[in-house]
Order: sequence, then C-alpha cells, then structure tokens
Amino acid sequence: MTRNHPKIEQLNDMRLRSVAGGGPQRVEKQHQSGKLTARERLDLMLDPGSFREIDAFVVQRERNFGMDDPDKQFLGDSVITGWGTINGRLVYVYAQDFTVMGGSLSEAHAEKICKVLDMAIKNGAPVIGLNDSGGARIQEGVVSLGGYADIFLRNTLASGVVPQLSVIMGPCAGGAVYSPALTDFIFMVKDTSYMFVTGPDVVRTVTHEDVSFEELGGAMTHNALSGVSHVAANTEEDALFLIREILGYMPQNNMEDPPFEPTKDDPLRTDEALNDIVPDDPSKPYDVKEAIKLIVDEGRFFEIHEHFAQNIVVGFARLGGHSVGIVANQPAVLAGVLDIKASEKAARFIRFCDAFNIPIITFEDVPGFMPGTDQEHGGIIRSGAKLLYAYCEATVPKITVVTRKAYGGAYCVMNSKHIRSDLNLAWPTAELAVMGPDGAVNIIFRRELAEAEDPVARKAELVQEYRDRFANPYVAAARGYIDDVIVPSETRPRLINALEMLQNKRDTNPPKKHGNIPL
Repeated sequence: MTRNHPKIEQLNDMRLRSVAGGGPQRVEKQHQSGKLTARERLDLMLDPGSFREIDAFVVQRERNFGMDDPDKQFLGDSVITGWGTINGRLVYVYAQDFTVMGGSLSEAHAEKICKVLDMAIKNGAPVIGLNDSGGARIQEGVVSLGGYADIFLRNTLASGVVPQLSVIMGPCAGGAVYSPALTDFIFMVKDTSYMFVTGPDVVRTVTHEDVSFEELGGAMTHNALSGVSHVAANTEEDALFLIREILGYMPQNNMEDPPFEPTKDDPLRTDEALNDIVPDDPSKPYDVKEAIKLIVDEGRFFEIHEHFAQNIVVGFARLGGHSVGIVANQPAVLAGVLDIKASEKAARFIRFCDAFNIPIITFEDVPGFMPGTDQEHGGIIRSGAKLLYAYCEATVPKITVVTRKAYGGAYCVMNSKHIRSDLNLAWPTAELAVMGPDGAVNIIFRRELAEAEDPVARKAELVQEYRDRFANPYVAAARGYIDDVIVPSETRPRLINALEMLQNKRDTNPPKKHGNIPL
C-alpha cells in the first residue's frame, strides 16, 4: 500500500479537523434543536460539488480571556466562508457555525466575512450570509465589536453594487442584527430563528415587560409586525430553496441586466377573467394578487413582505421571460390605501429594483393616503415622500396600469406620468380624480345639499354626474396622462410589448454625490 507524503498526510488531517466543526456532540445538539449544521446548509443551498472553501485553517488570533484550553482552537473558527454556484451562477457565501463556540464572532471570524464581501464587490457576484450566532465573542472584548463594524462598512459599500441576502437560521442579537439589516433581503425560519437588539431578560429588567424570544424577535414578529424580515420559511430547507429561487430574478451585479428565462407561456396570451375581476361597485374589494397571477409568466409570483403592510403588494415575476418587480395596491386590505408601513415597504423594494436594473410594473388602485392622527403624528408625510422619491429617482423602465381608483396625492405618487413613468395604461374601470365622487360632492355642493328638499336623492344625482365626468380614464387620456385605455384581458401582451420597447431605455439623474431621501 502506497503511503502519502507526510506533508500530504498532515494536510489531510488538518482538512478533517477543519470540517469537524465543534465535534460530534455539538453537531448532535444542533440537530436535536431542529437545526442543520453550517456545512449541511451550504450543501443544500449550493449546486452539488460547487463549494470552494477559503480560510479553512484560520484560528483565533490569540488566546483570550478564559480561553487557554487548546481544545478551543478550532480550525476555521466559527464561520465557513467561500464561494460556489446556484443554478450555475457564482455566489459568495458565509455560514456561521453554531457548533463552534455558539457561532460567536471573533476578530478572525469577522476578517473571514470581510474577505468574501471584498471579493464579491471586486468580482461582481451576490453575497449570501447564513446567520446563526450567539453574538460577539466576549472573551475578545472590543476587538470583536470592531469586527462587527468592519462588516457593517462592507455591507454598506456593497449595497446597490451586488445583491446581498441574509438568512437568519438561529439567534441573531445585539449588534449582530445590523449586518442583516443592511442587506437587501432577510429570510427567517419559523420557530428556530430570532432577531433583537436586546433580549427578553434585558427588556424585562428595563421595561418590566414579560416577553418570550418568539414574541420579541421571532420570524413572524419580524415578518408581520416590524417588517424587518422579508420572507418567513417553514423550515431551513424551505429557506434555502427560496434563496435559490429569488436569485433567479436578480442580476449578478449593478452593471448587468437580470437573467432572461425563456417561457412556454404565450406572450400574446389574453385572459378573459381579467375583464370581470374589478367589481362594478367601486366600494367592493378584489384580490390584486389574482390579477397579477393571471398576467405574469406561468402565474409565478415571488412575493416579498407577504405578511407586512398587506395593503400593498410587492414581489418578483417574469413577463415574456423578462424579470420584473411588481408593486400593486391591494384593494382587499384597507381598500388599498397608502399608509406609513405600505409606503416604506414599496419604496425600499422600488429602490432595490432600480439599483439592479429590474423594470418596475405598478398596478394602481388607491383611494388615497390613510387619514388619522396616528398616521399624521407617525410621519405619513415623510413616509409618503419616501415612496414618491423612490419612483422619481428610478431610471429603470417603469410601467403603470390603473385598474380602478387613482385619487388625490396618491395618484401622483404611484408612478404617474408626471414623475417619469414610461408608459401609463388604464382599464376602462379606472377612476382618476382629486378624490372619490362621494367626498367631492360633499365639498363642492355642501350648501346646495343642505338646502335641498331631498338631500339623499340630490346627492345621488350629483355623485353620478361627477363619476360620469371625472371618474373615468378618458379625461386623463385626453391630456396624455394616460397613454392608452386597454381591455383588461390584453394586459399581458401589452406589458410584454412595452418591456421590449423599453429594453434600451436610457435615463439619468443630475450629477450628485447622492440625494437626501426623507428618512
């Protein structure tokens, strides 16, 4: 039997040590808690055999307070870094290893993450971070905190240059939460992941609130209440599958166009069901997601922020093989009104699409902005301005379809022709006006109604007169604010044709360091 050279034997031994994580007992404990190991996660997420690890032999810079035991010197420390492919496309990855000292972040750990972030920026490929960490390594003191700040800087520099995705697959607490918060999309796993700045014990001490980990920072808390997380997955396997799927809608970097995916769905397909989807009664709701799925390729719609601010819908789809970002008012929730949360949700999504050359399709049915002291005192003016700013700033192809209501300031904000929309279409059911007929009549004819013998009947007449005169798309179309009024069933072919017409669009903003979005 041929024996390997001693140096090769040493290398093989070190490789075995580097892939062992924290040892069999810690790996078993990870499995018992319902979680995969870092390497198992990478194996599931990346194309088989594509992962290439770097810095596998990195160890702690020095033995710190309480860490003189040689058994605590783990090769690779507590994070696995490298690159691989997803559907044949290059991605950079890091996966925190909870089996090694709870995945705590040390100086060496931070430097490994910084290296892959630097490589991603230089080489123009997405970065995916799998987060599962107990936080800063206390034994290293301020050095570990400095490591976090080094990562935050690179997250910021990479923003808008390469897509950054974070998957929370365990604890993510304290300063650690700000790295995912700086990335483009956060995925969380129900029941096994959580994020918070201060944990339940601190909250209990300071505010006397008794709250669980799940209530304070669980997946559904951040998907439905805070909006910090964008996607909630049932299992780790689901989360990793969704990462593979969402990347298909994105380019590798800001200098490329999104990938084109041929479809068997006929680009000239019409759907008669769209002709009846908007109720005759303008006060009745309908589900805009049903309309979206009837229009896009193969009915596939990857929704973002599904559980947060549900009065507006955002997500990715394809039209004729082209990747698009969709923003749609949702009449089935709060009548599709714009409020603080909906405005900020849509604004951030629009800015992502614009940064990465993804055309934006807007389906508009909005009665206005949410009234009330809570909204005014909470800054609805500032939040609405964020959405307006995002649309105005965007230079990618922008197309709007007005399906029903487009009232007041919300008409202006939702990608109107006046803020550089490229094509504005309307269904015959569209109503474009300063406000709804009922409210307009109450203001314009207040005195006449007060003096009328039958105020109810007279108001009904005036409302119908206002609706006939203003609540239709033809007044706006006469001024060119609407480019065409179309049969709803023709929406898909018209949008695909528009995207092809706009594929060489060039638009710019005035030279500047950056704008001052109303944060």
